[in-house]
Amino acid sequence: MKPVKFGIGQAVRRVEDQRLVSGHGHYTADDIPEGALRAVFLRSSYANAKFTIRDLQAAKAMPGVKAVYTAEDFKEFADLPCLAPMQNTDGTKMSLPPYPLLARGEVRHVGDAIALVVAETAEQARLAVEAIEIDYQGGAVVVDMKKAIAAGAPLVWPQFDSNVAVDTSMGDKSAVEAIFAKAEHVVELEVVNNRLVSNYMEPRAAIASFDAATKRYTFTLGTQGVHNQRGLIATVMKIDPKDLHVITRDVGGGFGTKGFVFREYPLLLSAAKRLGQTIAWVSDRTEHFMADAQGRDNVTVAAMALDRSGRFLAMKVDILGNMGAYLSQFAPYIPWLGATMATGVYDIPALHARMRAVFTHTVPVDAYRGAGRPEAAYVLERLVDLCASRLKMPREEIRARNFIKPSQMPFKTSTGRTYDVGEFEAIMRHSLSKADYAGFATRRDEAKSKGMLRGIGFSSYIECTAWGSNEEGSVRLEDDGTFTVLIGTQSNGQGHETAYAQVVAQHLDVSVDQVRVVQGDSDRVLTGNGTGGSRSIPVGAVMVDRASTKLVQKLKELASDKLEAAVADLEIVDGHVRIAGTDRAMSYGEIAKLPAATPDKRIAMDEFMPPEATYPNGTHVAEVEVDPQTGVAQVVSYSICDDFGMTLNPLLLAGQVHGGVAQGIGQALLERTVYSDDGQLLTASFMDYSMPRAIDIPSFRFETRNVPSTTNPLGLKGAGEAGSIASCPAVMNALVDALREFGVEHIDMPATPPKVFAAIHAKQA
Repeated sequence: MKPVKFGIGQAVRRVEDQRLVSGHGHYTADDIPEGALRAVFLRSSYANAKFTIRDLQAAKAMPGVKAVYTAEDFKEFADLPCLAPMQNTDGTKMSLPPYPLLARGEVRHVGDAIALVVAETAEQARLAVEAIEIDYQGGAVVVDMKKAIAAGAPLVWPQFDSNVAVDTSMGDKSAVEAIFAKAEHVVELEVVNNRLVSNYMEPRAAIASFDAATKRYTFTLGTQGVHNQRGLIATVMKIDPKDLHVITRDVGGGFGTKGFVFREYPLLLSAAKRLGQTIAWVSDRTEHFMADAQGRDNVTVAAMALDRSGRFLAMKVDILGNMGAYLSQFAPYIPWLGATMATGVYDIPALHARMRAVFTHTVPVDAYRGAGRPEAAYVLERLVDLCASRLKMPREEIRARNFIKPSQMPFKTSTGRTYDVGEFEAIMRHSLSKADYAGFATRRDEAKSKGMLRGIGFSSYIECTAWGSNEEGSVRLEDDGTFTVLIGTQSNGQGHETAYAQVVAQHLDVSVDQVRVVQGDSDRVLTGNGTGGSRSIPVGAVMVDRASTKLVQKLKELASDKLEAAVADLEIVDGHVRIAGTDRAMSYGEIAKLPAATPDKRIAMDEFMPPEATYPNGTHVAEVEVDPQTGVAQVVSYSICDDFGMTLNPLLLAGQVHGGVAQGIGQALLERTVYSDDGQLLTASFMDYSMPRAIDIPSFRFETRNVPSTTNPLGLKGAGEAGSIASCPAVMNALVDALREFGVEHIDMPATPPKVFAAIHAKQA
């Protein structure tokens, strides 16, 4: 059999790109039918206040207005649930306040939803929103976590005795304290993981309708998986999931945030049923800042105990995680998930981690690209660099001394993770070599001659991906000889249409443009667990691989009678089933027309349940130049060596890594969500919230040094979040290295010019 041109491992250009870059993408707002009603939400301008709606009649009487709804109109619905309830260390339950669809007489953050207006046009709805008169009685506000946990702090939820939603832990505290008491060295560091706003290209939008004849809802929106949306929305609305058809077309970015069910969704569906008309809602960018779950926002104190030779003995971690005003879907789980990866690629025999989830009068926080793992890697790699500095050891040598060795695999960490494979030192050495780490002194001197400071830094990371839920679906031969994949993951720009088609092409020897991938339709695709945690390819591609293998066997069986040959004598070549060693063959189109080719004979279904997470890892090396006169820091060089187990498509892989690194650079140097003391969101638009631009991102040197995963049948490890995990510590380690001559040991993200300038001149003073 000749090599497959378009199969696994090939650098195939994305088949979806022609459609997307030529303006033929099909996003939610493109589906709004003519005559659809438009919805607009009234949102609070107060961060904490009791309120009374003085009058709705004026708004209801305005031109074009069809309805004005408040919390009283949706009393039959459940609140939005938190799907990750945790237990306190003492075994008691966490504080679980309600998350109402509309505020019930009290708002708890700027942007909290109070009312829904439906009108013939969006402009009419906005005018009606402005006509609603509300009396606010403002209360005390707390937005800072440290202030929120202090005695006497204003309570976000007065029914609880503190703003700590949960105080949980892992590890043996007394054993770790005993190790610290005897350690030769103890190094401690406090770091801030700054709050981020997802800022995908396509703000959220939704279209809701109800068919009175079938008694079914149809809901079109951008998601990271229609089945998860359907199940949770149905739970909130107390309806049978079968009565809700969820559709997702193209999606302009997700980053975790589009995986959640937001309060707008059941409200729009209910309003569509009540009014008997289709309703559309399109969020604007400022509404996105005030209403969509935000990311990160941790303050962590970490400490390492070391022996005289620089070996790590034990680690302590104390995490404060900002939940915002309400508990979003997975929010309390995110700091805990990060803590399970706290020891990273190092053999740290003992760890104790404390995690406190804290309420504040801010927008709720939930999973954002990496979900806890970037936070953990940042803490660890900043701490390891500080350990090297305090012990006067080379940064690469303290890492090499403490890396888990290949001979120790499989390795169970002190947090209970089991790594199956990993060659951490080899990857670090290779990455440093490619970055010309040894020649950095020359580049530093050249920069200094121009009045610039130059630093180099790196991070060695590991993350867990593709764990937990299964994925099932099918591959089907169509009448015209093409193939259709039905799968319950959801592309948000990753290139699933190409990646899954390559797997089919590997087995059926066809071009990727002969394979159609169907996602995002809860009627056509019966099950699915969506996209998140870098699971789509490591889980979904295995399912497609298995189904394709089954389909090959079925097609050979169908062709064997017509070709008068045994199945064992048949092979797949050039889109045909052929008798080996002859020119007698049948095309897939011909097979599809055989009388015996019934629908069940032309489809193969399978599933894959990952037995354990996969553990991608690598080392990223960054170089940063700083202008000491202005404090401006610029990433001028970036080298990457990652282990993703097996590469399905090098182009798609590089794109995922590049995008993640760009987001990490944004977090490290630019992005900053700022609330005033009275809870006003001061960075509620791109005028105030700084996003990375092309000028902020260097060219990347990227390569892989793959060690196939033993827990994944194709050897795959997830790749979608890796860039965002490794980049922040690499960039910040480089920045601190550039400032080392001023005695700067640490600077928090984002390292904005004023902050860098102040750090330099504080030391000079």
